[in-house]
Amino acid sequence: MKIPYQNFWGKQKIGKGCNFGAFIDIGDGVVIGDNCKIEAFVFIPPGVTLENSVFIGPHVCFTNDKHPRAKGKWKILKTLVKRGASIGADATILSGITIGSNATIGSGAVVTKDVPDNETWVGNPAKKI
Repeated sequence: MKIPYQNFWGKQKIGKGCNFGAFIDIGDGVVIGDNCKIEAFVFIPPGVTLENSVFIGPHVCFTNDKHPRAKGKWKILKTLVKRGASIGADATILSGITIGSNATIGSGAVVTKDVPDNETWVGNPAKKI
């Protein structure tokens, strides 16, 4: 489904030319750049920014708090996915992470730390290959 440039779900910013699959949850304050493709069943909570031309595979899950609780205080940590990065199906991206430009995250990876530009990371925890 193609979404025009607008504030479609709430307080998000969604760029031009994006393509979205079904059953995506995009939290308030999320920023999505131009020409991104987000597949089905993706969870993007508040605090996440996707720059231009990012690919997010099906069932990818971003987190936004290192110590979540049902009640009480918690802190949203910012996560950034830079221009041209690709994240494979079923990957989990922990909060406070930066994924570099043109980086690739393999399917099923659990990313626990920053990924530099142009690198490919796989596994649990994700490591460079």
